[in-house]
Amino acid sequence: MNNIWVNHIVRFILYIALQVLVLKHINLAGSNQNYIFIMIYPVALLTLPIKIPQFFVILIAFTIGFIVDLFYVSPGVHAGACLWMVIFRPLVLRIFEPKNGYHTDISPTISNLGVVWFSKYASVLLFIFFLSYFILEIFTFVYAGEILVKTILSFFVSSIIIFLVQLFYSFKS
Repeated sequence: MNNIWVNHIVRFILYIALQVLVLKHINLAGSNQNYIFIMIYPVALLTLPIKIPQFFVILIAFTIGFIVDLFYVSPGVHAGACLWMVIFRPLVLRIFEPKNGYHTDISPTISNLGVVWFSKYASVLLFIFFLSYFILEIFTFVYAGEILVKTILSFFVSSIIIFLVQLFYSFKS
């Protein structure tokens, strides 16, 4: 097996383990009504190599979302949010494509494409992830205000943590 794939599989396992064993149990509100959910496992999907065919990206996203759904006992919510995020991934990659294009053998990370590029790329896709996650979780637009508040707060906190994790990986490599 290629060393790149081994690294990605190990990273998938670590992100999922961190998500379901640690971050799932963090309640920043201190009450029954939590508006901030920290989710960092989507970064595993964000940093998949650009050259992977979309079919495999969708298959990987569904598998990761399904595994997280098993631990959260939320049938299809994480899988659906992951799928929405990766469906928009090619469009976002095309919108933010550098002038001289992408090298197809790289992963879209801070160390490969820079802080500003990764911030824009990850922000758009993470916002899509969180918005679709809370729409699927609540499943009614009666609570549109609550969906937006949860989306914005969770997006903000998770984005900061994901950005710091990516900075750590860029300094490490």
